[in-house]
Amino acid sequence: MALFGKKNEGGVLDVIRCDEPTYLVWKWRPGDGAATRKENAIRWGSSLRVKDGEVAVFVYKQESGAVQDFIEGPFDDTLRTANFPVLSNILGMAYAGDSPFQAEVYFINLAGNIKIDFRVPYFDVFDPRALDFPVRMAAGGSLRMNITDYRAFIRLHRLVNFEISAFADLVRDAVVRRVKQVVANAPAEHGLPVLQLERKLAEVNDLITPQLSQVFQEQFGVNLHSFDLSSIEPNKDSEEYRQLRAVTADLETAMRQKQNEINMRNLEATQAINAENMSETLRIQREQAERLAALQTQQQYLGAHQINQQTAVLTAAAENLGSMGQVDLGGGSQGGGDGGLNPAGMMMGMALGGAMGGQMANMMGTMGQQMNPANMPPPPPQALYHVSVNGQNSGPFNMAQLQQLAAAGQLHAGVHVWKAGMSQWELLANVAELAPLLQQFTPPPPPPPAP
Repeated sequence: MALFGKKNEGGVLDVIRCDEPTYLVWKWRPGDGAATRKENAIRWGSSLRVKDGEVAVFVYKQESGAVQDFIEGPFDDTLRTANFPVLSNILGMAYAGDSPFQAEVYFINLAGNIKIDFRVPYFDVFDPRALDFPVRMAAGGSLRMNITDYRAFIRLHRLVNFEISAFADLVRDAVVRRVKQVVANAPAEHGLPVLQLERKLAEVNDLITPQLSQVFQEQFGVNLHSFDLSSIEPNKDSEEYRQLRAVTADLETAMRQKQNEINMRNLEATQAINAENMSETLRIQREQAERLAALQTQQQYLGAHQINQQTAVLTAAAENLGSMGQVDLGGGSQGGGDGGLNPAGMMMGMALGGAMGGQMANMMGTMGQQMNPANMPPPPPQALYHVSVNGQNSGPFNMAQLQQLAAAGQLHAGVHVWKAGMSQWELLANVAELAPLLQQFTPPPPPPPAP
């Protein structure tokens, strides 16, 4: 069965229907197939059958242009009904079925998708990196289309003397032009190498589909249901193809070498930046630890200094109070002589001494509170190292524990260590702050043998 069929049925009173299994637009001809006025002569009383998913279009030629009646399926009736407002207005009721009227009848399929295969013959495609070697390319595939808005379709094509074969040729020509345009420009506009186009079917297909969809809608009034670019075939026997392969192979090799050089420079720069950042981080940590230790020392000595100052003041006051027993308050001595004990001065000295004793007790209590570990600032953070000996990891250990391990002979130059902030494990001998452990606890050489 052809894609777009034609049907010839004779007779003045006839059944107007479409029995084609696959079609997009099909013209009904009651005559012998010749394009004559008799072909379009239809009488009142003829039967019209329109299936669901179809629309029958009656086209009448008038001096002012062609006009149409639209009969949407399902419909099964004669032409005596009032379903033809345009035809009734043209003919009036005077004919009463005695005279035929002229009309072209087209059936439009709204339910099915029509498949069209296409083939694009060889054309030149240029790689922007080697414009001297054009490659011959061919392409092929298929598409499916349907009519979703038959009124817009009719406005574009009028349907007067409409030939579906000519319409199919227009569709194929538009597809070939668009495929050639997209494939030829893909290397320059989308960075697709010419020699890889046959493996980039999906990407090229996605580039063509939206452009074709717009063309089908605007120029043909049909909907592009699907588009399948099934092949892009270069002419691999041509000399240009072989030369382009050789040129692009050299270019790829040079580009890989250049990229490797760039990657190595980037890696070296990254490592240098990481080393600098690590050194700066360690410097900041050391400075913070030193400042914290100095602050704690200052706080401890500040409390002791305050107590020493207060003790000196109270000592001087006590010495002065010791002489208050000899103070003459104007009453003389009980013995009647100078320099005797003054009871009033002694009582005053005892009272002041008690006050100073209480002050000394408070001062010592305050010092005890200040030196209470709960009130002391936290100690500086200690570096904790993990130790790896023969693949066995242990730790973490602080510096004192590492010194004990070194004294026990469990640390040697082949031990690996790591702490937070280090990018990888390092030999103990290569860590500046741990290297002295090996020197400090290295056993002395054995004594020389006895003579």
